[in-house]
Amino acid sequence: MNDLLSPLLTPEGHALLDEVRGTAPADELAVATRLRREHPAELVSAALAQARLRQRAAAKFGEADAGRMFFTPNGVEQSTRASVAAYRAGRLKALGVTSVADLCCGIGGDAIALARAGIRVLAVDRDPVTAAVARANADALGLAGLIEVREADVQEVDADGYDAVFVDPARRGGRGRIFDPEAYSPPLSWAVGAASAARVAALKIAPGIPHEAVPAAAEAEWISDHGDVKEAVLWFGTGAPGAVRATLLPGPRTLLGRGLPDPAVRPVGRYLYEPDGAVIRAHLVAEAAEELAGGLLDPTIAYVTADTLRATDYATAYEITDELPFNVKKLKALLRERGVGNLTVKKRGSAVEPEELRRKVKPQGPNAATVFLTRVAGAPTMLVGAPARPATGAGPS
Repeated sequence: MNDLLSPLLTPEGHALLDEVRGTAPADELAVATRLRREHPAELVSAALAQARLRQRAAAKFGEADAGRMFFTPNGVEQSTRASVAAYRAGRLKALGVTSVADLCCGIGGDAIALARAGIRVLAVDRDPVTAAVARANADALGLAGLIEVREADVQEVDADGYDAVFVDPARRGGRGRIFDPEAYSPPLSWAVGAASAARVAALKIAPGIPHEAVPAAAEAEWISDHGDVKEAVLWFGTGAPGAVRATLLPGPRTLLGRGLPDPAVRPVGRYLYEPDGAVIRAHLVAEAAEELAGGLLDPTIAYVTADTLRATDYATAYEITDELPFNVKKLKALLRERGVGNLTVKKRGSAVEPEELRRKVKPQGPNAATVFLTRVAGAPTMLVGAPARPATGAGPS
């Protein structure tokens, strides 16, 4: 792609990118045929491929930025969502950071957020294509004055002259996602060593990292955006070693761990609360349950139940109308009696797939309901209800 990137940066390339902007997949052949009469075929193909990547990237970067940036397929897949990168840059800024060595910078998403926060960035990636794209993105967004892009092996870069280090190790290989932190590129142990040498550091890691793999010197933060868990971050130099937090975007709203014991198991109450994924990953269900004066349905299931409806930022509330032992026929009869055609199926602690259940009960009718496939005190159970209002509120941050 590097051979095709340079032509896209020329006036002809920019004009072609503007012309193919928003091209629908069904129209690509006709558009390509027309444009190849006036432009080189390889350049037309590169412009159309870039247009497709920009359309995919809009969900992460917003249409305005994505429409000006340059991407690789892996770059779109692996880059940080702009809202998450902006939040993290804000934390670094609040810690007094004015310069960051962004190691494994990818296409530059995090470097862009840091620069927009007024932070000077050294962005490093060993892949020449990726580094070229990061440089093009800094130029395209008018941030080249704050972002220096360097093609190098991050393990050979001297970051001593920077206030902070940010490391985003590659967590995908030729066979897909990598789950062993020591198989990251670079390994997590190297990243932790680099972080320990800096005044402040942030290491982006997979949200599924085992808690026992978190270094004792690190603060661990799990971040979700609109309910989807996006990443975990190990922070160094924040003055809070061993702290655990769950941060929900937009907001941010942050729930801090207080080392509470697991909530007690209790009977199903009128309300069921489904904690945000970041709260669950951070093992802070107990903190959320205390805020709700609730308990658990089962000691192994992260559903909280309570008798009263309370506003919370950290869980979604449902009003439960029916509790049934797991029985598809009984559920089908209940839904038919209620005229439920719009059925949402959620599960936790059940092997039954939502689509499989939906096919079996064949919901029909004008009404809506939510069914939870779960366990209550160890017993397979179906809970039927609907979203409660208000489901969120001004929780502590």
